[in-house]
Amino acid sequence: MKLSTQELVENLSQFIGTERYYRLLPTFVVTDGLKYLMEQADCYWLGQLYGLHLVDVDFNQNPFTVLKFMRKGHGGRVNIEDGNGKLLSFQGFDYTDFPLEKFSLYGCWNGEYWVGMLTSEY
Repeated sequence: MKLSTQELVENLSQFIGTERYYRLLPTFVVTDGLKYLMEQADCYWLGQLYGLHLVDVDFNQNPFTVLKFMRKGHGGRVNIEDGNGKLLSFQGFDYTDFPLEKFSLYGCWNGEYWVGMLTSEY
């Protein structure tokens, strides 16, 4: 059964850490909370998009990043920033069924790979 948007947001707020990482790409893992979001909102594409864009980010200069999703009509835009508003990468798309109008994720370099997480898990 698919969750309502309100139920999804309420459930996501309960993630304040992680017990394990789940490998999504060779240099990108996700936390319990981000895995839950990807499963419940059927948005593995969002995690993969983040991980693929982080391949081009110099982790020595930017070990912390923010993904910002914004809906635009039936589509949307994802910006990846350095945490201080500097745009590192972006991607627009014509259609998405992602249930939220705006949403942010964090990505941190841990010395071996990027860790994608909900903002509440930071």
